[in-house]
Amino acid sequence: QVQLVESGGGLVQPGGSLRLTCATSENIFNFNAVGWYRQAPGKERELVASINVGDVTEYADFAEGRFTISRDMAPNTVYLQMLRLTPEDTAVYYCGARRLSKTYWGQGTQVTVSS
Repeated sequence: QVQLVESGGGLVQPGGSLRLTCATSENIFNFNAVGWYRQAPGKERELVASINVGDVTEYADFAEGRFTISRDMAPNTVYLQMLRLTPEDTAVYYCGARRLSKTYWGQGTQVTVSS
């Protein structure tokens, strides 16, 4: 059973930073790609950033230049460093790990950007 556990969310003021962590129960090379997604109230879940087995990264337009995805083989962790946060970044952030046609999800971590 694949388990993904997110942490690092919280309340931050506009302009602030957060680093999210996704801990996986398996070697992250077992997945085709691991990504961060977010879902704001009343909106669909959207991709924030992803990193694949070849270390190729992909970012949503809103994340480009502000967010950085990275991974650490030990201990099987994927990070999302977020800078210059705005209220529009408020959402539940999910870690998703894709293996072939199946995506595994964590429980999500709330990020709230507010003064």
